[in-house]
This record gives sequence, structure tokens and C-alpha cells, in this order.
Amino acid sequence: MNALSGRFAARTVRVRAPGKVNVALDVGPLRPDGYHSVASVYLAVSLYEEVAATSVETPGITVSISPDSTLDLDGMDIPLDNRNLAYRAAAIMADVSEHATGVHLEITKRVPVAGGMGGGSADAAATLLACDALWNSGLSREELAHLAAELGADVPFSLLGGTAVGLGLGDDLSPALAKAQTHWVLVAADFGLSTPEVYRTLDRLRAAEGVEAPEPDGVDPRILTALRGGDAEALGTVLVNDLQRAAIELAPSLRDTLGIGESHGAVAGMVSGSGPTVALLAEDSIAAEGLAQDLRRFGLNALPVHGPVPGARIVSDTLL
Repeated sequence: MNALSGRFAARTVRVRAPGKVNVALDVGPLRPDGYHSVASVYLAVSLYEEVAATSVETPGITVSISPDSTLDLDGMDIPLDNRNLAYRAAAIMADVSEHATGVHLEITKRVPVAGGMGGGSADAAATLLACDALWNSGLSREELAHLAAELGADVPFSLLGGTAVGLGLGDDLSPALAKAQTHWVLVAADFGLSTPEVYRTLDRLRAAEGVEAPEPDGVDPRILTALRGGDAEALGTVLVNDLQRAAIELAPSLRDTLGIGESHGAVAGMVSGSGPTVALLAEDSIAAEGLAQDLRRFGLNALPVHGPVPGARIVSDTLL
């Protein structure tokens, strides 16, 4: 409330949070609880979601997609109710905040939807930070990370950013000291893949081959060494993603995208996470720009990015 007028004073907190690339993703066997243990190296990259959280007098949570979104969202089923991770993040914050109001969330989408880059998780991380500021909740980053883990394995990393090793379900995070930049070209598909379906496909392929995957207990130290030095050539030899073949099984065109990228100068390529976004590693920023231009001539949606970048950050806080 405005102390002088007694009237409601609306406020908007705008937060941006990065998407991610899984530089490594080892997947264990199906567990009795229906999940898989993983060992992953996360890299936050310079492609950001943005959430503007505005306090409103009417109780409740509403969500909209900003017209400033850079993605072609035609045909994309983005829920705007409690199936949306940002909505659920706001609901969690309302439960723990003493001065919660109604809130409207406007999401600017830039990370491919259902693309294996954690776009929805970035929305949730941005919403947690925005609502914490909006309602003066005063939670620490550690407390926010604990809430983030309730929303999904990738949400705590989008809060943290940088480079991190993820174990367990991927949410047991250890920051990695890797500040040197690596450069990538992301090739976004015009379709999405269901993460649970990709995992089910991997389980099916392994069962057909009689393969029993071990429980992952860590990541290849050569990956972290290459990231620390920003050594693209060394990193290119150790990229791994156990989900890649399952994603290609569901979307064979991904094999063609990888082939085009590698034949036009990429150091190495991989499907990012559960896909279908393809991440192509480039030698440097100039090589990434050139590779992206070449791929666009094939009609591919290619975006040069770099990482690591910081996690969720407040970019503005405005009284309306």
C-alpha cells in the first residue's frame, strides 16, 4: 500500500535467467522411483529468458507470453496455468512470503521451447528471484535454490549459472571453476521433444541391446580441465550425451543437422540435453559467427552464443 494515499502501488521486477547446454550428460539405469541418476556438466549460455513480475490488487497468479519473444511460438503448447513452471514458482513463493500480493508474470521467450536447454527452468528461476524481490521475502540464494529443487532438476542451476557439475537427479550442484569462454552455435528445431519420452526411448534401446548402464558417480575430469582453459579442441574430444541417440531415434533429422555443422567447421557437435536443440562447438567467437551464417543458408535457425554466463539476475525494479 502507498502510505500517503492508502492506494495500492503496483511494482514490476524484471529478471533474466540463462538457458543451458549439457556439456556432458551420463545417464544411469531406470530407478525404482521412475527417475534416472545423472552426472552432468552444465554450462549457462548467453541466451536468456526474461520474466517481468508485476504486483496486482486482484489475488492470484496470471501468466502471459510477451510479444517481444524472439521465438516462433505458433503451434507451441505453452500452458499459462499451474502446469507452467513459472506459475508454480510464483505459487511456492506466495506460500513462503508474508506480504504476497496478486502477481502477473509476463515471460519473454528466447530459449527454444522443449529444446533441451532448460527454458522453462529459466522461467521458474527468474520468477523465484523476481517474486522474492517483489514481496520483500528476504530469502537467501541458498533458500531460493532449495525451493528451486522442488520445481525440477534444472531450476537450481539457472539460479546459479556459470558452470556446475550436477549429480543425483541433476540438482545436487557443485560449482566448477571454469571462467574461460567457449563459443557455440545452437541450432533450434521447429519441433519439440518430450523429455520423459526421450528417457523412455533410451531405456528401450538399452533393454533391446541387453545393456545395463552403471550408476554415474562423477564426470570425466578432462571436461572440466578443457572448460577451465577454454580449450575447444580438447573439449570437442570428450563431449558426451547418453540421451543423444534416443533423441535421434525420435527425430532422425538431428543426425543431418549434426553432420552439416561438423562439415562446415564445427569442432564437435551434440544434442543438448534431451534435445532437439543441437549444440555445435566452435573454435572462437569469429568461427561461431561464420558457422551460424553458413547454417542459415541451409534454412537452419542457428544462434551463436557463449558461456559461461551468470545465473538469474534482476535487471530492473520499477514502481508503476
